[in-house]
Amino acid sequence: MLNIISAITAAGAPPLVVDFLVIAGGGGGGSQFAGGGGAGGYRSLTTQTLSPSTNYTVTIGGGGAGGNNSNGAKGSNSVFNTTTATGGGLGATNSGTAGAGGSGGGGGAGKAGGAGNEGGFSPVEGFAGGTGSATGAGGGGASAVGTNGVGGNSPGVTGGAGEASSITGTSITRAGGGGSGGRQDSGADNQAGGAGGAGGGGNGGSSANGTPATSGGTNTGGGGGSSGTAAGNGFQAGAGGSGVVIIKYPDNFTITFGGGVTGTESAASGGFKRATITAATAGNVSWA
Repeated sequence: MLNIISAITAAGAPPLVVDFLVIAGGGGGGSQFAGGGGAGGYRSLTTQTLSPSTNYTVTIGGGGAGGNNSNGAKGSNSVFNTTTATGGGLGATNSGTAGAGGSGGGGGAGKAGGAGNEGGFSPVEGFAGGTGSATGAGGGGASAVGTNGVGGNSPGVTGGAGEASSITGTSITRAGGGGSGGRQDSGADNQAGGAGGAGGGGNGGSSANGTPATSGGTNTGGGGGSSGTAAGNGFQAGAGGSGVVIIKYPDNFTITFGGGVTGTESAASGGFKRATITAATAGNVSWA
């Protein structure tokens, strides 16, 4: 028995092996013949070894603002330890340029979408935004390119779909791209906005019938929807959704959230706990 105790003592603490998901803030939708915002970058890593009683940096990226007769804004990066997910690309007006990002923003009328996987990661963190036509295009999502725009007075198009993860014990889809607004010229029938991509993408708006664009889902990294287009009506587009960091670890460990970090630790289930961090600006977490 003494030899067994000595062996355990020599081996030290059990290893802290974790899986984690890092999602950046989504890009804001553009306004006026514009594209939806791109989803925040989506990084999923497994069997990563950390050290107990060590501080690890965590940052949750915010979503980019929606445009108002302008381009949207790019989302902000999320970080856990050495892993970064890139903010979603901005959705552009017909006179602007869609932004690259974790997933790319949708192009405005007649314009190309922004590139995805801006961080150059493998596997990729997201996909490109669609190319605009008469309508703007959908923003890219974590698992699919945004839908290309269509011609004429037409409904908006959908954002690219997000990616599903079961890290929390339940399959949840996050990081969908923003939908584009309906093309609404003077005297035309009302045209609905396009749906956001599955996983928190914001819906495109329809200014003519008073349906506003919506923002990406909070802590999903979804891209913001772009506004509809009708002379004399409002053009406010949706903002990108904030990012999130989720960490799964053995249930014999307990996480400590440092100052400025907002998070929750789940009850033990199946031999694991999960920490979900919803807000942090260069804060720290550690385990004991």
